[in-house]
Amino acid sequence: MKLYTRTGDDGTTALFDGRRVDKDHPRVAAYGAVDELNALLGWANAATANAAAAALLRERLTHVQRELFEVGSDLATPQDSKHRDKVPTVSAEQVTRLEQWIDEACAAVRPLKSFILPGGDERACRLHVARAAARRAERDVISLSHTETIGPHVVPYLNRLADLLFAWARWANALEGVEDVEWHPPKRD
Repeated sequence: MKLYTRTGDDGTTALFDGRRVDKDHPRVAAYGAVDELNALLGWANAATANAAAAALLRERLTHVQRELFEVGSDLATPQDSKHRDKVPTVSAEQVTRLEQWIDEACAAVRPLKSFILPGGDERACRLHVARAAARRAERDVISLSHTETIGPHVVPYLNRLADLLFAWARWANALEGVEDVEWHPPKRD
C-alpha cells in the first residue's frame, strides 16, 4: 500500500465508508484534532521512556493512544453509515475507566487549593500540552455535533481525558518531586 493516493489533491478526503468530504469539513477537523492529541500523547510518553517510577503512566498513556484510534474511527464514520457496525466506537465503560484513573492519580498528589500553572518537569509539561489539545478536540467534536450526530460517548470521553491528562501532569510532577506552581489572583488596591 502506498502512502500517497493523490485522491486528496482536490481538497477532499474519504470517510471510513468511502464518502468524500472537504478536508476542512467539521468531521475531519474533529478527528484530525483527536489525531493531533494522539501524537502529543506519544510525545509525552517519550519523556517517560527512562523513568522507572512511571511504568504505570507509560502503560496507561499507550492504552489511551490505542483508544484514541477508536475515537477517530467513531468520528470518521457517520452514524448513518452502512459500515457503522464494523467500526470500533467509544463505550461508557471506557469513560468510567478514565474516571477511575483520574481518582487514582488525584489520590497520589496533594489536593488542589487553587489553580496551577502548567509546568514542571518535561513529562508534565508535555501532558499539559496534550490536555490543552484534548480540550480543543472536545470543542471541535462539539462543533461537529451541532450539525451531525456523533457517538454518545465521544464528548464525555474527551472531557474526562482532558481531566485525566491534568491529573497525570500533576502526578508526573509528584513522581519527580516537583511542586505545582499555584496561581493566585493579583491583589487589587
